[in-house]
This record gives sequence, structure tokens and C-alpha cells, in this order.
Amino acid sequence: MRVLVPLVDGFEEIEFSTIVDILRRAELDVVTAGLKQGAIDGAHGVKVIPDTLIDKISADDFDVIVLPGGYPGFLNLEKDERVLRLVREMHHQNKYVAAICGAPCVLSKAGIFEGRKGTIHPAVKEMLKGARHVDERVVVDGKIITSQGPGTAMEFSMKLVEVLVGKGEVKHINEEVLAKL
Repeated sequence: MRVLVPLVDGFEEIEFSTIVDILRRAELDVVTAGLKQGAIDGAHGVKVIPDTLIDKISADDFDVIVLPGGYPGFLNLEKDERVLRLVREMHHQNKYVAAICGAPCVLSKAGIFEGRKGTIHPAVKEMLKGARHVDERVVVDGKIITSQGPGTAMEFSMKLVEVLVGKGEVKHINEEVLAKL
């Protein structure tokens, strides 16, 4: 399985790091793609150099797209037509689309969230247009997976592992990282 994680200025470092780390521990092929050349600045000053550029990415080459949140990261994702196109294409190809924190609003803007269950950071729940808001830490509705924020990043990442690889791998990683899930 190949997982795409777009990386934009203002990303939430805890979410990004947890997602990439846990999915790689599950031996998934995780590719980070920057929306610009060079280092990407996190919301709290952490700089990350992505594996590639978003312009080199095709939805056909991935099974999953995971959008980290962060402020203003999720707003930067939402404004980027390349990200919206990838989300739409992957959804239409019946692939997994996942988002955490404020990033579920990107799914709304992409037009793939209508009538679906989802969650988002409580501070921006009015941005979850078209979806049925559920106040839960992680929500799965078919192949759309959403979560609420930095404090839910481990649960979100483990749910992705469960859905993509299986509960056995979640148990193994939980034992390895001493998570209480």
C-alpha cells in the first residue's frame, strides 16, 4: 500500500510526525509531498523536507491520502487546487481519504463529504460543510476517515493501520510504542 501525505506550510507537527511514523512502522510505503520546493515550515517552527513535490504526484500511484491539519496548514491545503484534485480523484477511484484536525474541511471543499459522517477539530466544526458532524475522536465512514486534532493523532494513525493492515499490526505497534489504545 502506498500512502500520500501532502505537506504544506503551517502543518501540525504532532499529527504529521505521528501519522508518518506509525504508518511506516506498519511497513506502509509513505510518501510526503511538499506543496513547494524545499523545507516546509510547521505551525510551531519545525521544518521538514518532503520526499517529493506535489506536482510529481499522480492519484493513480497511491492507495491512500492522509491530510494533516494545523493552523494555518489546513487552510493552505484547502486553497490548493492540486490537493483538492488529488482528494477528488482518489475518492472517485474508491481509495481511502483521511484527514485530521481542521483538514476534514478540505474534504468538504473537494465535494466528497456530502451526507457522510465525520469529525473535525471542535474549534472549526462549522467548516465541516455537507457532512454529518459526529463528536468522536476518530470517525470511519466507508473509505473516509477523520479525526479531531493533535491529541487524537495516535488513535487516528492506529485506526489507519487497522483499516489498511489489520488489528494484529495495531497490537504489535501498540506494544512497541507503549501506547494505551
